[in-house]
Amino acid sequence: MSDFIHHECGIALVRLRKPPEYYLARYGTAFYGLNKLHLLMQKQHNRGQDGAGVAAIKFDVDPGNRYINRIRSNSSTPIKDIFSQIGNTVKEIEESYPQRLHDPGWLKHHLEMYGELLLGHLRYGTFGGNTVESLHPLIRENNWKTKNLVLAGNFNLTNVDELFHKLIELGQCPVETSDTITIMEKIGHFLDEENEVLYQKFKQEGYEKHQISQLIARDLDVRKILQNASASWDGGYVITGMIGHGDAFVMRDPNGIRPAFYYADEEVVVAASERPAIQTAFNLPVDVIQELAPGHALNIKRDGTFDEVRFQSPGPKFACSFERIYFSRGTDQDIYRERKKLGKFLTPAILRTVNYDFENTVFAYIPNTAIDAYYGLIEELDLFCDTIKRDRLLNLKRDCSPEQVEEILTLKPRAEKVAVKDMKLRTFITQDSQRDDLATHVYDITYGSILAGSDSLVVLDDSIVRGTTLKQSIIRILDRLGPKKIIIASSAPQIRYPDCYGIDMAKLTDFIAFKATIALLKETHQEHIINDVYNRCKEQEKLPKEEIVNYVKEIYKPFQANRISEKISELLTPPNCQARVEIIYQTIEDLHEACPNHLGDWYFTGNYPTPGGNKVVNKSFINYIEGRNVRAY
Repeated sequence: MSDFIHHECGIALVRLRKPPEYYLARYGTAFYGLNKLHLLMQKQHNRGQDGAGVAAIKFDVDPGNRYINRIRSNSSTPIKDIFSQIGNTVKEIEESYPQRLHDPGWLKHHLEMYGELLLGHLRYGTFGGNTVESLHPLIRENNWKTKNLVLAGNFNLTNVDELFHKLIELGQCPVETSDTITIMEKIGHFLDEENEVLYQKFKQEGYEKHQISQLIARDLDVRKILQNASASWDGGYVITGMIGHGDAFVMRDPNGIRPAFYYADEEVVVAASERPAIQTAFNLPVDVIQELAPGHALNIKRDGTFDEVRFQSPGPKFACSFERIYFSRGTDQDIYRERKKLGKFLTPAILRTVNYDFENTVFAYIPNTAIDAYYGLIEELDLFCDTIKRDRLLNLKRDCSPEQVEEILTLKPRAEKVAVKDMKLRTFITQDSQRDDLATHVYDITYGSILAGSDSLVVLDDSIVRGTTLKQSIIRILDRLGPKKIIIASSAPQIRYPDCYGIDMAKLTDFIAFKATIALLKETHQEHIINDVYNRCKEQEKLPKEEIVNYVKEIYKPFQANRISEKISELLTPPNCQARVEIIYQTIEDLHEACPNHLGDWYFTGNYPTPGGNKVVNKSFINYIEGRNVRAY
């Protein structure tokens, strides 16, 4: 994605099922759990670079001692910062009491982040600040162990206002309206309620208060708590929680919008946002890792038992397709194959665009995240080359020379590393014109990689959102090489609609496809469509979200996708660009064929999996017409 987009977050949970002494004897380190948490987070660093946090719960700690601890960091390298803090403490112990590093019991009482239950979080801030206070995990504290709640997640809810009022109806007085606090207080309310129900039950049965605490910890019904808390949630989420006495859970939204995976054996239960992170951290084959089902929670009890329980009825699965195109790491075996298919499916359109002039076309990619799709493109081009070579060989006469045969056999795609991303440029210059000039140097170009004036240049991108970087930087520097034509091929379809489930794409005015379509409507004197859509959106502004229809789809109906792509090409061509610029997009049909199990395509089609999505897109259009540059949720 050449445009930088904040997105997603990542979670990592480690539950040690054996006593700490077991891991020291088996693996030679008392820090097995922390090491695995560190690795899980590091292998998901792509999911959050605005901040990170870890929390630990210690079991069987004497009263008067902290049993929940947390470190959060918003430094430029937050994972490194957090584990450096932990490592510095370990180093001090090593220097003063080296024998204590082999004493798990001592470490548990003297090292804050040493515990049996560990939770890590990586943050990309889609909204709000990135102060340390806004970072996960969050803690809701109470003197009762079974009322303490530690929470971290990857989520966005579309109906925070509605949920805020429900909290008020429950008798609470929340001090914030963010979805993070709303979720925390919702779960916390029903956690308190479950504690009270069990307390009264055991009190009536004649148990003493100190006994009741242990019985509540044993019988706490986490599934019921999550079911009641999430009854009105509308959005995409994976939420991980730890309760002070040692229960833990990972819950996934009913449409499976956000990803979650887990693994369990006799030693550990672990969960993460991405499957390869678990594979790498624990050296596991892919088939032993489970995907958490939509509407289900991984429920881990204090005694180490676990199960996957349903807390809401699953709806149609609309797992996010952007995870497959761009967000998740391509080291997952299925994602790697899918991205290669995305590149493969672009090949026919690319060849048509260059008029099948194979010998005079150079193929490259920008940015590095597009490399998997690029491999698929090159493989398909190789097959195309083979058909050309076959046909040419069949047409040769019997008296052909070895040189003629050799010339035919050397035909292959001209793949070049045309552009290399340079280090991020920082400048004291504030004038836009001068800053734009510096922006053209974000990428270095490989001079001599194409033949000026005769070659076409095809550059594969994984997606095009705003197109700002393409226009201000990439196309300008590519034009310096002198190609007769620059083709930017996107492995994703046109991004037309805002996201409201965890990605920083909340405004219609951010999208070059929307801008191009509005421009076409005005050029073709169809402004009445814009007005009609606005009026329809306003008419249903006060309706319940379940009754709202996505009328913004009407904006795109007058034009074929190719016509919109042509306008996008025009809008993204920089002034004084010598080469002709053409933008090619993946089709929706080919996206679904490449990623058949991830049909969450609302960015491209406007088919939102929850009612809140329709409310958000209509509100976003109203904001555009009324000139409000704000989020729609």
